[in-house]
Amino acid sequence: MEKLVKVHVLNNDTTVEVPIGSNLEEVYEKSGYTMYFGPLSAHVNNKVEGMHYRVYKQKEVEFLDITSSSGSRAYTRSLFFVLCKAVHELFTKCKVAIDIPVSNGYYVNLSIGRPITLDDVGAIRRRMQEIIDAAMPIHRYETTTEEAIRMFDILHNRSKVKLLKSTGRLYTTYYDIDGYVDYYYGSLLTNTSQIYLFGVEKYYDGLLLRLPSREHPSELGEMTHQDKMFGIFKEHHQWQEILGIRTIGDLNEVIMDGHSSTLIQISEALQEKKIARIADEIAQRKGVKLVLIAGPSSSGKTTTCKRLSVQLAVNGIKPVNISLDDYFLDRDKTPRDEKGDYDFEHLHALNLPLLNEQLTALFNGEEVELPRYNFQKGCSERSGKKLQLKGNEVLVVEGIHALNPELTSEIPNDQIFRVYASALTTILLDNHNYVPTTDNRLLRRIIRDYKYRGVDAQETIRRWPSVRAGENKWIFPFQENADAMFNTAMLFELAVIKSQAEPLLEQVPENSKEYADAYRLLKFLRYIRPIPETQIPPTSLLREFLGGSSFNY
Repeated sequence: MEKLVKVHVLNNDTTVEVPIGSNLEEVYEKSGYTMYFGPLSAHVNNKVEGMHYRVYKQKEVEFLDITSSSGSRAYTRSLFFVLCKAVHELFTKCKVAIDIPVSNGYYVNLSIGRPITLDDVGAIRRRMQEIIDAAMPIHRYETTTEEAIRMFDILHNRSKVKLLKSTGRLYTTYYDIDGYVDYYYGSLLTNTSQIYLFGVEKYYDGLLLRLPSREHPSELGEMTHQDKMFGIFKEHHQWQEILGIRTIGDLNEVIMDGHSSTLIQISEALQEKKIARIADEIAQRKGVKLVLIAGPSSSGKTTTCKRLSVQLAVNGIKPVNISLDDYFLDRDKTPRDEKGDYDFEHLHALNLPLLNEQLTALFNGEEVELPRYNFQKGCSERSGKKLQLKGNEVLVVEGIHALNPELTSEIPNDQIFRVYASALTTILLDNHNYVPTTDNRLLRRIIRDYKYRGVDAQETIRRWPSVRAGENKWIFPFQENADAMFNTAMLFELAVIKSQAEPLLEQVPENSKEYADAYRLLKFLRYIRPIPETQIPPTSLLREFLGGSSFNY
C-alpha cells in the first residue's frame, strides 16, 4: 500500500494527502487551488523552497506567485539561466555578468569580443523564446562540492570555482537545462515554459533584461533611462577593477590571504575621495545655500551628511545641519496608508509650508526659531533654538524626501544642490548571481534597529515591505533629480556585518512568517568569510550601523 503524507495548503486552508516523496507541483495540483501567475515557489514551514522540493513528512505550504518577493526572485533567476544558455549557444567565446539593477530590469554585461549590435540582441531574444517555447525541464541536482568545482573548472567558470572553493560546504546544488549547467543561489522554476513574459533590449554597451512588473504581472516594468544611476554603477566598476574584487569568491580569497586590511583602507579612501569631489563641486557653484541629501532607509544618509559637512568646511564653507524629522506634522494631522496606519513615509507627513517659510527667511538673512518634534508625544514643540545664516554658511539637510521638488517648491533651484546617497551596488555572488542591494540595506537596518532602537530582527523584517513601498513611491522616482550620486556600499561590508547580523537573524522564531527572510539571509551570509569589526576605522560609514563611530548621531 502506498504511503501518504498530509500537507496543509494555507492558500485555501485545505489539507491534502499525497504519496511520500511528491514534489510541490504535485501537491499544488492536488490542492485544487488556482494561481494565474504561479506557483513559482512556496513557503514550506516558513522556509522558501522551489517547486522541485519533495515532501516526506507532514508540512505546511503556502504557494507563491510573481507578486511575492520570493516568487519574483525564482522567476528572475530562471530567466537569467535561460539568457545565459542562449548566449553561450550563440557565441562560442563569451562572458555574461548579471550586473546592475536598473530601469526596472537588469543590466547584463556581455563580452563577446566585439561591440554588441542590435542584430545580436535580436538573436538572443529569439533564442531565449525558442528555449521557453520548447518547454525544457529545469533539472535540479545535488553533488559534492568537490565534484561541482571540478565540473565548473572544466567549463572555465572561474567565478563559480572561486565561490565554491571558499564556502567550505560539503554539498552543492546545481541546475541543468538540456545539457547546459549552472549554479544559482536560491530556487528556480521547474520548466522554461513557466517564463511567460520577458524583454531584452540593447542598453548602453550591453543588454537590459526586462521583467514582469510585480504590481502588474501581465506587463513588463516600465523602461526608463537612468543615466546618472548607470554612471554611478560604472564608477563602482572602476573601483572594483582598482581593488581586483568583483565577486564574493574574490572577496573570500582576499580575506583568506590576509589582505582584508588593505582592502578596507583603499575602499574607505576611494569613498572619502568621492565625498571630497562632491564638496568641491558645491563650492564651485556660487549661490548654493541649501544642500539636500536623500536616500532610502539604511543608506547611510546621516554619515554621508556628516562626512560631506567636514569636506565642505575644508572648502571654507561652514555647514549648518537641520533635520527634516523636526518638521513632522502633529500625529493627528499625519496622513494614513491604505491599512489605516499612520504613513510617516508620506511627503505630506511633513509641514511643508513651515519648512519653505523658514528656508526663505534664512536665505533672506532673517532669524528663525527651529521647531523640535517630540516623537513620544507625537507633536511639534518650540525648541528655543534660533538660527540666522552668515555669509559663508550653507544649510545641509538630509531626509528621504530631499530630492522631491515639492519639498522645497518655493526655493530657487540655483540655490539648491541635491545629493542622492544609497547602497547602489555592492558585489556579485558570482557572475550569474546578483546580490540585491535591498538585502544589503535590510541587514544594515536589522543591526541598527536592534542596537539603537530596541527593535528585534523579526519586527524589522515585518516592517520592511512597508518601508520598501514608501521608497518606491517617495524616493526612487526622484533619483535622477540629483546633482551628484554617492554610492555608500562597501565591497567588504557584508564580511564585516555578518558577525553582528547572524545572531539577530537566528533569534527569529521558525513559526513566524518573517522566518523565511531570516533563513534566506542566514543562508546567504554563510557564503561569506568574516572580517573582524576592529579593522573598520571610526569614521567609516559602516560605523553608523555597527557602532563605534567618531561622529555623534
